[in-house]
Amino acid sequence: MVIQFLAAAGVLALLTVVPGPDMAVVTKRAIGSGWQDGLRTVGGITAGLLVWGVLTVVGLAAVLAASATAYTVVKLAGAVFLLVLGVQALLHSRKRPAESGTKTSGSPWRTGLISNLFNPKIAVFYTGLLPALAPSGLPPQVGMALLVLIHAALTLAWLGGYVLLLAKARAFFEKPAVRRAMNRITGVVLIGFGVKVAASA
Repeated sequence: MVIQFLAAAGVLALLTVVPGPDMAVVTKRAIGSGWQDGLRTVGGITAGLLVWGVLTVVGLAAVLAASATAYTVVKLAGAVFLLVLGVQALLHSRKRPAESGTKTSGSPWRTGLISNLFNPKIAVFYTGLLPALAPSGLPPQVGMALLVLIHAALTLAWLGGYVLLLAKARAFFEKPAVRRAMNRITGVVLIGFGVKVAASA
């Protein structure tokens, strides 16, 4: 059973470090509002994973994964949310240096939470992969719950460490030209992810 847990943790670690919308949202928030808001965004993202985990364990996420209509609704809502964040970042990059230092509006924790709750691929991943990864020596619900906690811990550590790395290079990112460039890059990436989510099957 220990070997099964280690193998499952390895798969979850690989999925965690692959760049995705979560990392783009965290980058936008950390650069725009500082490392504290970046960490709060990570907390919201982690909370979103736990919500999906609870829904998976009780079986509700399977309904979303099996329903094309429900999947489409959540998918489009998530795509719109990412597109809005991307446009905001692009608009922010057009501000003058004195204005560009203003903090990003809205709760960073809520931003992270919403970005994850409106990601239907998490539901598909959890309902499709977690049962296969769960150790055979435990009840399925217990095994999946433990894997969800592992995934949440990995996400918290990975994205939290990423935010702290950004904080160490704060002087570099505070330069007006660099801030504008990062806002533009992040905006384009978020819009790209929004389009990708909207077009996904």
